[in-house]
Amino acid sequence: MEFKEYYKTLGVEPTASADDIKKAYRKLARKYHPDVSKEADASSRMAEVNEAYAVLSDPEKRAAFDKLAQRRSSGEDFAPPPGWDAGFGFGDAGSPVGDDGDYSDFFNTLFGRAARARQSGGARAQMRGTDQHAKISINLADAYHGATRSLALRETRLDESSNVVNAERVLEVRIPRGVKAGQSIRLRGQGSPGFNGGTAGDLYMEVEFEPDARYRVEGRDVTQSVPVAPWEAALGATIEVPTPAGRVEVKVPDGSNNGRKLRLKGRGIPGEPPGDLYLELELATPPAKDDKAREVYQTMAREFSSFNPREPMGAQP
Repeated sequence: MEFKEYYKTLGVEPTASADDIKKAYRKLARKYHPDVSKEADASSRMAEVNEAYAVLSDPEKRAAFDKLAQRRSSGEDFAPPPGWDAGFGFGDAGSPVGDDGDYSDFFNTLFGRAARARQSGGARAQMRGTDQHAKISINLADAYHGATRSLALRETRLDESSNVVNAERVLEVRIPRGVKAGQSIRLRGQGSPGFNGGTAGDLYMEVEFEPDARYRVEGRDVTQSVPVAPWEAALGATIEVPTPAGRVEVKVPDGSNNGRKLRLKGRGIPGEPPGDLYLELELATPPAKDDKAREVYQTMAREFSSFNPREPMGAQP
């Protein structure tokens, strides 16, 4: 069955107010009404506009349609979910035309007399709410130690007057220790509310790490740049390094080059098994900001005159 894009038919956004929908309908009715329109497909277009307005102008039908739209995957054939037939006690179609026969199979299956006939005399079935998906950004330390973060969600619901309104709710979300980028955290019952007493859907939060120039993350492995002085790299040294797992003492082997990686096994993101932490050495040279410093560099230039750092590239001394 073809899914009808009612908002596109009226040329409005899913967040449009009831007044916006009414204005859009009146504008299109003036354009396509068969009595006045010169458009070749005026009659069929008017039928589409009437059908869209019949749903979107009715708060209950609109809320139900929005939930169906959330369930649907774009490009797939559409079928109403199990339990839909008895899930809603819709009244009359609310149509400007007034006959279910003037509507598409999509409308009649979901909202028309056929659907109401199937539910007549029976109990209104409960229907589970739709699942929702959101993203939450955390820093790398949160993945190491766990944390609690606030997540603001925007959603569409019916108010006390049965008007469709946009609302925001804030959840306090617990970030478990050892979570990875791209992992989804499931919060039961925090999705869209159900119909007729049905259970609410679930909320799936996809975790992403906030950008941080200090780290590169692959799965549970973490690579961190660590500045070292030239003499630490050349002579070797024991240095203290702040890492996401806490401060650690690391031995820099003598003769280390720029870009050398030191592996700290099991110091990556916690898990079963935990990842590794790689410290990538980055040579940092002191600035020649005074005469004494420049003299030191001049001495080094004389003492290491035969050293050519570009020799591996084929450069001549």
